[in-house]
Order: sequence, then structure tokens, then C-alpha cells
Amino acid sequence: MFYRASLQAAAAFASLSLLAGCGLLSDSGSDVQQKLVVGTTSEPSTLDPAAAWDGSWELMRNVFQTLVSFPTGSTSPEPDAADHCKFTDNTSTAYRCTLREGLKFSNGDKLDAEAVKYSIDRIRAIAVKGGPNGMLGSLDRVETKGDYEVIFHLSKPDATFPFVLATPAMSLVAPSDYSEHKIRDDGKVTGSGPYLLDEYKPGDRSKLVRNPDYKGFADRKNDAVTIRYFKESGAMVKALKENEIDATYRGLSAEEVVSLEDNEDKKSDLQLVETVGADIRFLVFNPKDPAAGNPAVRRAIAQLVDRDALVAKVYQGTAEPLYSMVPKGIAGHTTSFFDTFGDPNKQKARKILTDAGITEPVAMTFWFTTDRYGSSTAPEFAELKRQLESSGLFRITLKSQPWKKFQEGFTKGEYPVFGRGWFPDFPDPDNFIAPFVGKDSVTGMPYAKDEITKQLLPQTRKQSNRGAVSQQFERAQKILVDDVRLLPLWQGKLYVAAGEDIGGGERALDPQTVMQMWELYRKASW
Repeated sequence: MFYRASLQAAAAFASLSLLAGCGLLSDSGSDVQQKLVVGTTSEPSTLDPAAAWDGSWELMRNVFQTLVSFPTGSTSPEPDAADHCKFTDNTSTAYRCTLREGLKFSNGDKLDAEAVKYSIDRIRAIAVKGGPNGMLGSLDRVETKGDYEVIFHLSKPDATFPFVLATPAMSLVAPSDYSEHKIRDDGKVTGSGPYLLDEYKPGDRSKLVRNPDYKGFADRKNDAVTIRYFKESGAMVKALKENEIDATYRGLSAEEVVSLEDNEDKKSDLQLVETVGADIRFLVFNPKDPAAGNPAVRRAIAQLVDRDALVAKVYQGTAEPLYSMVPKGIAGHTTSFFDTFGDPNKQKARKILTDAGITEPVAMTFWFTTDRYGSSTAPEFAELKRQLESSGLFRITLKSQPWKKFQEGFTKGEYPVFGRGWFPDFPDPDNFIAPFVGKDSVTGMPYAKDEITKQLLPQTRKQSNRGAVSQQFERAQKILVDDVRLLPLWQGKLYVAAGEDIGGGERALDPQTVMQMWELYRKASW
């Protein structure tokens, strides 16, 4: 799923509130309907969970259920559609869930054990390249017993499997409305979550209304939320200031953050809230490209990139340099890239290339997406181009695409080098290593690394005590440094711009940094 200083429990995520509504709506709990509008630059790439391993989770969390989930304040998965779940053995190879009784989908179909099995088996049957099937590598088979019991038999120990089930990718869908063999693409959803998707207009908005049949952990504080999708953050901020939307999440540029912090236009009824988390940005190198496939070229780039300058010039303190795929705040974090390459050094980079017989400037094309990670992405790649070309060792061409086309391109292996972002599926170091290696890497390109996939990850997945696996993840990070197939750049912070009359914001983001829209409500007039 793609998009920070230290990662804390979900309660550490700071508050979010919405623009003043002139006292027309009352506190949560009154008979007056609560209808809110939230803006984002993170539009879903799909409405089908079987294809979603990106920002589409933002919508899915609010319209679907999963067996277990991350309620605000939790550090481990807790029941959602399930009444209770647990491993049934000491080896973490059989995970049993008992469903809540009386659940049903929005089309009226019963949500039973067979529907759960169908939903998970369907992800594996369709096996979208770069999709969530890559998260189910340890699953052998799904068994049902009666209407309410589901047992997940794992082919190997995997203490992280409950965390996987808690991701929106494992959302439960109605079998009668979702083909077993293809992705649903009619712009509709059939779920059992807190909200119904009343209307969806691609590139424009999603209208959510309260699901009257919902049974789950979410305590809904509002009746309806409209999510508006913006191509550019500037238009989103303008809409916020003009009271067209109530709040924003995801996509604010560094300049906008600084401007809002300084209150440059004296708009006193707006506030800016900084949230902590673990989103990262990195470069991906295509091993089949003549230049990017050369380890010397990759190592020379790693030797040249100046993360401090990148963060200072482009992100103005709203991000910090990252020297490992596992960010600060996650157990096992290291500074492996800095330990290996040190500060940027042109002479060392030149020697790396000349030792490999490369004496002419290396021509390469870097790709990025225009509408997934915010408006600072283009300036970021312009700065990377400047840094590499100023060394005299590279000639960089920049190209970009909107996310959907960009995603199609990198999953087909069309790009020599491209930028990706990663928001955690769950707060564990496994989730910053495992998704990028193996044949189902989320980068769209297989990354065979047997020591990681066949030794280190299996060892860590036997440990239910996740604090006891740091040594293995430190080794995995060293392997990634040696290869430089992935080059971490920075980890950021999430900012929410909003007004001052909405409550519940302190509970709105879960540990996956996914927005739980049901927590928001407009306060009483004053």
C-alpha cells in the first residue's frame, strides 16, 4: 500500500478537525445529520480489494470489513468481522477465527465462513501482479467449519499472518457480486463496512453514507462523508480555504505545510496538525536495464545522492533522510546505507564507475508519478537530476505518468529507474523487507534473494515476540545495501490541514495511517 520520525501506537496520531460550520450542526449523538467533506490527492487505483496494495486502502477501510483490524490505540490486530481469532498451535501455523453472527453484505447476502474463504481464495486465484497476493505467501489453504468458523492453515510459521489479515487488502466481499477469476471494474462495491459507497466518480469523489446493517468495532460519529480527489494539492488547499471542503489528508506539499504553519494569509480558523508515522520514499532499479542493471552504476548513484540537500531544498523539514528500507521508529532500523557509503562523494562515485570500466557519463531515465505522493514529487526528481548531473557522471532524463499508467508501466518492467512510496501495511519490520523481495515484489519485478526469503524471514516469523527479531532484520538491510536494487531516500510526516470545530481527530488514523472516517464529528455551535 503505497504513501516519519518514530512510529508510535495509534493514539499518538495527532488530531484532525474540520472547518467551522457556523453552528448549523451539533455534537455527535444528536439527531442532526453529520455530513463531512474531506479532500485528498490519493485517489483509489481500484475498488476491488483483490487488486489493491496501495492508497486504495483509504477508501476500502471505510466500506469493507476484515476479520481483524487495528482499532485506534491498538498495537496488534483485534476482532472486526470476527468475534475472536487465535493461533491454535505453538508453531504459528494454524489461525482460527470465529465470525460474529448476523453479518451481511450490502446486497443482503449472508457474510459467513464460506464468504470469508471465497474472499481470500479469490485474491490468490486472480493473483494480480504487484497486488496483495504477495502478502499471502505463507497461506496453504483456508478451511471452514460450519457457518462461523474459518481456519487458515499456513505452510510455514508466520507470526505476522494476523497483521496481514488486518490490512484492507483482505477485505471481505460478497461472492455473488465478485467473480472468482477477474477484478470487478463497474465502479461499485459490495461490502459490510461502516459505510456504503453511495456514489463513485473516478477522479472526482466518493460519497459514503452510514451502513444501517453494519456490525463491527467502529463507533460511527457521523452519518456521511464525501471524499474529494484532487490532482494537485494547491487546488485542494484552495478548496479548504474557501470552505468547499472541511479538511485535507495526504498530499500537502512542503511549501503548503510551511505556509500553513506560518499562517501566512492570517487564516486563523485553519490549523495544521503533524502526525507521526513511517512512510518512506525510495528509488527502484530495473535489473534488466543495461545501465540500471549494472551494480556499479547503482552504487555510484548511492554514493552521490545527497539526502540532506534533498530534504532541505524540497521538503523544508517536513521529511528526514532515510538510510535504510526500515525507517526510524520501527524495530530493527539501521543506517546501513550511510554506514556503507558515508557522505556524498563525487570522487568515490567516479572510482566506482571507472573500476567497472565506465568512463563516459551514464545516460539514464528516471520515472515518477504525478498524482500519488503529492506535489513535491516533481521538484524531488528535479533535485535528484541536478545532484547526479552536477557530478559529471550522469545524464538524467525525467519522465512522469499519472499513477494508473505509471503503475502499469513499472509492473511491466518498462522503467529503468522509478520512484516509489511505501506506507506500512502494519507496524513491523517484516513489512519493510518482505514486500520488496521474492517473485511477487510490489515493485513489479522479481527480486530473488534466498538468504532473506528462505532464511531470515522464516526465522523471524516463528517469533511472536516481535522485539526479538532485530538481528535478522539488520542482516536483511545489509543485503539490500550490497545490492542497491532499492535506494531509500527519505521518511516523512503526514500533515492534516483543517479547521477547529470537528472532534474525534485524535482517533482518526489507525496504525497503518489509514483514515477511519467514522471517528470524525462536528462539535456543537458556540
